[in-house]
Amino acid sequence: MADRLNGYRILILETREEAQFSKLLAEQGAEVVQCPMFTIHDAPDPAPVEAWIRRAIDKPFDDLVLMTGEGLRRIMKLARARGLDAALVAVLAKAQKFTRGPKPGKALREIGLEAQQTTEKPTTEGVIEMLARLDLKGRRLGLQLYPDKDHSALTGALAAQGADVDTVLPYVYDSKAADANIVAAIDDMAEGRIDSIALTNLGQVRRLIEVAKARGSETKLRAGLERTLIASVGPAVSGELAAHGLRTDVSPADEAYFMRPLISAMASALADRKAASAAR
Repeated sequence: MADRLNGYRILILETREEAQFSKLLAEQGAEVVQCPMFTIHDAPDPAPVEAWIRRAIDKPFDDLVLMTGEGLRRIMKLARARGLDAALVAVLAKAQKFTRGPKPGKALREIGLEAQQTTEKPTTEGVIEMLARLDLKGRRLGLQLYPDKDHSALTGALAAQGADVDTVLPYVYDSKAADANIVAAIDDMAEGRIDSIALTNLGQVRRLIEVAKARGSETKLRAGLERTLIASVGPAVSGELAAHGLRTDVSPADEAYFMRPLISAMASALADRKAASAAR
């Protein structure tokens, strides 16, 4: 069923895996409208990241918690530039590795490693719940963070469990560069030029609302979303939509919070919507 999205215009708000998601949608016949939500840059000062890498090598972690795949890739990029990548992979291989959802696990596999455990829910709260079951007292724990997020609940919970937490923030977002793209996407939805918007992380919802408010387009955004099928990859995104008074029309079944199941769910929902419209 390679043409099951033929004739539909799908808006995607991605950066990190935009190319992959776009390809999968195009393979199903969709016309993909891409709207990068932000540009990702290496940390402007590499010194703290390099220092974290060297500490990891000199005093290896007992546990490693990865919040994003992008974070590990940026760490490895700097490690390779400094000739430290082989040593870093060797010490990380001996640590227990925990990931927030599947994307960091994929990044681990790219360097020949595997996560010992992945969160049931790909959220910070899910990470806290996962690690709460462990005895971390006196253990050295490496924690990769990501931008534009208050991580105090996570670091506080780990410290309360007695862990020696060593954090690193290997990249930053440049959100202003993408504001014009977001405004254009809002206009497209409001004018009925988009059949479905596919949301794959809760940060996308926040950025849509943030930019719409800043540009005086919140009413237009909500009107556009009223006429657009809203597809959410999972409960974290759906929860963020609900927090802003927005609905979720479709989400993958059976906790399959990945791109392919999301695309399948979208195709079914769009077909149902088309059939219902034809019947009226």
